[in-house]
Amino acid sequence: MAEVVGWLVLIVGLLVSVALHELGHMLPAKRFGVRVSEYFVGFGPKIWSRKGKETEYGVKAIPLGGYVKLIGMIPPAERVKPVKGTGRIAQLIADTREASVEEIPEGEDHRAFYHLTWWRKAIVMFGGPFVNLVIALLLFTGVFLVMGTPGEPTLTINSLSACVAPAGQTECTADDPAAPAAAAGLQAGDTVTAVDGTAISTWDEFTAYVADRPGQEIVLGVERDGSAMDIPVTPALSERYVYDDAGAVVTDANGDPMTHEVGFVGIAPESTTVHSVTSGAEYTAYVLGATVDAVVHLPQKVYDVALAAAGVEERSTDSLVSVVGVGRIAGEISSADVDGYGIGAKIADELMLLGSLNLALFAFNMIPLVPLDGGHIASALWQAVKNGWARLRGLPRPAPVDVARMMPVAYGVFALLLVMGAILIYADIVVPISVV
Repeated sequence: MAEVVGWLVLIVGLLVSVALHELGHMLPAKRFGVRVSEYFVGFGPKIWSRKGKETEYGVKAIPLGGYVKLIGMIPPAERVKPVKGTGRIAQLIADTREASVEEIPEGEDHRAFYHLTWWRKAIVMFGGPFVNLVIALLLFTGVFLVMGTPGEPTLTINSLSACVAPAGQTECTADDPAAPAAAAGLQAGDTVTAVDGTAISTWDEFTAYVADRPGQEIVLGVERDGSAMDIPVTPALSERYVYDDAGAVVTDANGDPMTHEVGFVGIAPESTTVHSVTSGAEYTAYVLGATVDAVVHLPQKVYDVALAAAGVEERSTDSLVSVVGVGRIAGEISSADVDGYGIGAKIADELMLLGSLNLALFAFNMIPLVPLDGGHIASALWQAVKNGWARLRGLPRPAPVDVARMMPVAYGVFALLLVMGAILIYADIVVPISVV
């Protein structure tokens, strides 16, 4: 039941995001005088609708998107250069143009989308993705303000390691020696105040001192429940990975991880909690960068997922996922039974997931190919270039950019999206990613 709740939360959040995305298109379109004939959330059979003054609002059965219908997005034949040829592509362009013209009620041609100036077209088409960007920013900022983010580590002990494990090993085995701090009697909640009689004030001071003294006994000044005490500890010699400035493991010429030997006592510190307004913007920029990188390398990433689905290679934990995969993750979050992972943390993670999904919608829709919003923005910008070039040459304003000519590309992009979606959905069923 908890997993179902996670799915429902995701679906409702996604539908709200889609509804707001479409409002981002509709409101500026109406403000600029464009007639909007339909506003629907979902696709497929109509579940409910209500007719407004000139717009039909409603919900359809398949909750995988939505749309607003702006009349006259494609200019009529008399406003553009004739399309050469008589083949299937020419017929597709002609049929698309005819369907667009038929949407325009008699006497309403002046309210057609194609009449808008290029910058108004760009605003209307950018409005939807921009709303998704704002939703993500608000969700991230809200979570970081309420829940906070980990700040600087303190000298108070949060937890202790049970053993001295080799680099890269996450579980203790019977052969691993006990961690020095736990063996010496240190406890969670203790605060380290000094090392070998010298007062320390930061976690970095403590770790640097310990790292340089493997096998040498040191005396920790500790405060426990208001009482001061000295506890001798001998740091163990431990291998740790070498990391670069970006946080990645450094490898040698053979591709093997490089390690170095340090002193280790086995203490994890408590961290301060920072409630910052700017953390949401910083995290939005970070996730957006990662999302844009994924979009740029979309073919390769889909190919990798296809190989994983075919059993050729392991699926990466940071691979692309479909809406099925996102739903599975949402279900795992809501149904997780982990100590210390309560309802507040689960709600925060669900909201962070929804924020990331909105950023994905933003980045994906900005791809400059029709039928995506980015394709229409690109055509508006091309109109600006044409207008500017005509002004420089003293020529009349050129004809509107003929979006109908892009329809063969639009159908090709749509077909590719269907194929990629099918691959990702299949992979999320047979080799799902688990986050809990």
